[in-house]
Amino acid sequence: MGKVLVFGAGGRVGRVAVSEALRRGHHVTAVVRNASRHPDMEGAGVRLVSGDVTDADAVADLAAGHDAAIMAAYDAGAQPDIFFTAAARALLDGLARAGVGRLVAVGLAATLETSEGTPLMDTPGFPQEYRPLCLGHAAGTAVLRSSATSLDWLIISPAGDFDHAGAGSGRYSTSDVNMASRISHDDFAIALLDEIDAPRHHRTHVGVEGA
Repeated sequence: MGKVLVFGAGGRVGRVAVSEALRRGHHVTAVVRNASRHPDMEGAGVRLVSGDVTDADAVADLAAGHDAAIMAAYDAGAQPDIFFTAAARALLDGLARAGVGRLVAVGLAATLETSEGTPLMDTPGFPQEYRPLCLGHAAGTAVLRSSATSLDWLIISPAGDFDHAGAGSGRYSTSDVNMASRISHDDFAIALLDEIDAPRHHRTHVGVEGA
């Protein structure tokens, strides 16, 4: 049993991450931009709070006393490159000050490399309307990778895409990028919490798919 902080807890991935953490007996602090919009989330084992993942002081205050954090937040009203880089810097600073040693973040398949070593978003035919979001994720990852930090962090991405309507199977596997693969939100949450519960180790980016 531990204390887990979930940024972006009101989103589709954030909600299932909260549920999976509760199922495993963790206490959860669910961080959303406006707690008044998510009254259904507060309950046994869950403390619902408003917070800004791009504010290092706010991150440090919220993270005090927690064992690990999940980053599933996204501000659709912000420029992706500004949001994800600011969030990465705030998490590196705030979590370190709070003494939180583990961060697991939600990534995108488009930033994973194909078997030829090319990021999926740079391959011919990739939909250009998604490129700003992909570049934003990649910029946030670059901030993490270039940091001199003791924070044990990991980015988990769907190897292909989320199957929004699919029921969870309770299983997943690691994979290289594969746009034909699908993983449900519930199974993705299992992968997130498996990494929260795993012994500490340093990895940077892994893809998962349904099994």
